[in-house]
Amino acid sequence: MIGVMAWSGERSSASHDDALTALYVEHYRSLVRLAAFLLDDPGTSEEVVQDAYVKMLGAWGRIDDLDKAAAYLRSTVLNLARSRMRRRLVARKHEPAPPGNVASAEHDAVAHENQREVVAALRRLPVRQREALVLRYYGDLSEAEIAAAMSCSPGTVKSHIHRGKAALAELLEVRR
Repeated sequence: MIGVMAWSGERSSASHDDALTALYVEHYRSLVRLAAFLLDDPGTSEEVVQDAYVKMLGAWGRIDDLDKAAAYLRSTVLNLARSRMRRRLVARKHEPAPPGNVASAEHDAVAHENQREVVAALRRLPVRQREALVLRYYGDLSEAEIAAAMSCSPGTVKSHIHRGKAALAELLEVRR
């Protein structure tokens, strides 16, 4: 965790840099994993997280404590991932149809069948349900943290998680 010194009193340029570096070291990998799970593209996920850190740097003067900085980063990563997903959907609408039944490279690369089934079922869920489930069970966040990241109430988070779990169970049962 970042020391209290970096966040109290006057922020010198050195303590500012140290606090930002510590925040980067502590949260970068988990944020990339979160973005990768939502976007399914490691390169784009790294770009999204780097963009989030750049945006946070611009808001650095308005951030009072470490918890707010981490929450700001999570929310920014979610928003940027949503934006990338929207652009991806528009691009998919305009791409030509693939030829016949050809096995994809992704299919060959997936080693564990159960994991593939869960991920495929998860992708079929509505975006908000998918985000709530990923943040809860993959990101291990509390309902309050999820609500802050998704900009909704804890009750809405509970609803998304409950409906998402029910839909996921149904989708996985249909496949078996």
